Amino acid sequence: MKLNRSCLTNLEAWEKASVKLPEFDWEKMRSATDKSPKWIHFGAGNIFRGFIAVLQQRLLNDGLEDSGIIATDTFDYDIIDKIYTPFDNMTMMVSLKPDGTMDREVVASVARGVKADVSNETDFGYLVQAFENPSLQMVSFTITEKGYALANFRGELFPVVEKEMEEGPEKASHAMSVVTALLLKRYLAGGTPLALVSMDNCSHNGEKLRDSIVSIAEAWTKKGYASESFLSWVQDENKVSFPWSMIDKITPRPAEVVQKKLEEDGIEDMAPIITSKNTYIAPFVNAEIPQYLVVEDRFPNGRPALHKAGVYMTDRDTVNKTERMKVTTCLNPLHTALAVYGCLLGYNSIAAEMRDEDLTALVERIGYKEGLPVVTDPGILSPEDFIREVIEYRLPNPFIPDAPQRIATDTSQKIPIRFGETIKAYLADENLDVQNLTAIPLAIAGWLRYLLGVDDEGNAMEISSDPMLSELKEQLKGIRLGEKPEGKEGLDEILSNPVLFGTDLVKAGISGKIETMLYEMLEGPGTVRKTLQRYVK
Repeated sequence: MKLNRSCLTNLEAWEKASVKLPEFDWEKMRSATDKSPKWIHFGAGNIFRGFIAVLQQRLLNDGLEDSGIIATDTFDYDIIDKIYTPFDNMTMMVSLKPDGTMDREVVASVARGVKADVSNETDFGYLVQAFENPSLQMVSFTITEKGYALANFRGELFPVVEKEMEEGPEKASHAMSVVTALLLKRYLAGGTPLALVSMDNCSHNGEKLRDSIVSIAEAWTKKGYASESFLSWVQDENKVSFPWSMIDKITPRPAEVVQKKLEEDGIEDMAPIITSKNTYIAPFVNAEIPQYLVVEDRFPNGRPALHKAGVYMTDRDTVNKTERMKVTTCLNPLHTALAVYGCLLGYNSIAAEMRDEDLTALVERIGYKEGLPVVTDPGILSPEDFIREVIEYRLPNPFIPDAPQRIATDTSQKIPIRFGETIKAYLADENLDVQNLTAIPLAIAGWLRYLLGVDDEGNAMEISSDPMLSELKEQLKGIRLGEKPEGKEGLDEILSNPVLFGTDLVKAGISGKIETMLYEMLEGPGTVRKTLQRYVK
């Protein structure tokens, strides 16, 4: 059996393999999408394929929508060529349960997979036509937080962005430039309103998207590539809206055990690939079952019936509270703490870490004891229930093959939100004492210890990629395992950096606690474990 349009006419074999098939007319869906597209999505990776595309499949199955999604990518064209096109844009969705069983479904709601490459006349021409069509209601994004960035942490424009601001829409390649170029096409074709919805896992994602789009539009207006009226159109949220959202679903790298099981059941060509951009991806997506998507209901040209597919459609304030609940308290801080300590202690699985009493005690303290006192209840989800599900059901799931090494990627970009916001909340609340924080300073000290690239046994350890890695390693170069630091050795420079932590930890009065914890972890092999036990037990 092959994952492509042929599966739609081979119902008995797929049913025997316990794979659910689409319940809508696939050809009719593709035709309707070409004629009257409603939804384009940028970022063709796993979170899209394993969550967002499934939402549209539910609506198509229930007869609530007739068109599908146009998926596109500005970064990794191999995904389109090797994962979308050969499989007729279909995905084998594998939902992993804690008991080891799997639910499997062919997700076929993606009508087209195209490259957002201005030099590709066919693919980009298709995108231009879709953007020009008044039927288009929404453009969504899962391109990671880095995809919206126009400048480095010093505020200096990236060379590619600076170049494209000078050269205009015809030379666009950065995701934000490409989207702005397509918006210009829509404006010139009549300017029908549109919603641009970031679904990335980052704070105030809609604001980040808007700021970048407006910045490029302003640059092109100044250079004469676009009119002032286009800029006004982009800035008018009654014309182009940028709803905020909160998304939550763990979609890790493809697991070998899942691939083997699919192939044992007769489903061919399921092997993962590594693209030229080093993306590890497969024709299937394996993911946990719990999922949450909360979206600000601000769609000036209408929208799909997302609320009937399990999406919480609400106001911006509720989205913000829900996002803060997850990112600063109930999930992301726990993930980051497990990531750095998991790498130091030799773990390759988040689920395996949750069988470690010390690490479980660490995340329970971060969440229940230190986070919940400052969390804002969004009203639509219970913070305590959410964190309980994370600790007791989601993170311990042994069939979610997520690795601390993956979670540790770009930690410098995550720390100010995942820990800094809680620290700032303690500083701002006269009824709370920041000195009572223990697990959060311990997580930060663990990250600094992780940056040395030496595990708790004293062996060299690979550090996951991070845009600030070289700078941080330079600042920490005087610190070594087994050597007592003679001075601060660059720590004050790091700990006082509000870009890293959202606030100056030296002025906050907790840098000393972090330094003490770090120095204890530097005494020799095994002292990471001893320090962890000292503070969490």
